[in-house]
Amino acid sequence: MADKLKDLLANDGIRMEILEIVRAIALPDCYIAAGCIRNLVWDTLHGIKTPLNDIDVVYFDPLEEDNQQAKKISAQLNKQYPHLNWQVKNQAFMHLRNGDSPYKNTLDAMSYWPEQETAVAAALLDDGSIRIINSFALDSLYAGKITHNKKRLRTVFIHRIEAKNWLGVWPKLQVVG
Repeated sequence: MADKLKDLLANDGIRMEILEIVRAIALPDCYIAAGCIRNLVWDTLHGIKTPLNDIDVVYFDPLEEDNQQAKKISAQLNKQYPHLNWQVKNQAFMHLRNGDSPYKNTLDAMSYWPEQETAVAAALLDDGSIRIINSFALDSLYAGKITHNKKRLRTVFIHRIEAKNWLGVWPKLQVVG
């Protein structure tokens, strides 16, 4: 499934541009993630092309003293590429917001996200290949499911489905858990 996702990304001009921009930033353990990746698969399953509503850039740098670097990078990207909505988050700080134990790395942080299918990320490597990481199997993403992550409250999971209107945009999706 990861190879299939790599092919989808490689054939998507805007996402390849985003991957190149993020690679140039050279943050540690850094990926584009969440809806930017997940929605590409859901669009493919539905034969549609939805606009990118935001670009989640996630990285893990425990050496940063505060969370200001991510805010500065977000502002810089939004200024340089105003046609995209950039949201940069250092996952080394996200456990504080979420009330969890400290995360070990980006992949570990993703394992706490409310939906399993959202916990997928991609990075463009220096050799031009694409690395995919995912906290859960990609099978459910390609099966058109939205699966509750038991590490999060079900009410948060349901609220996100409703607030983001996922079933309205992608009506073939199936809610699990």
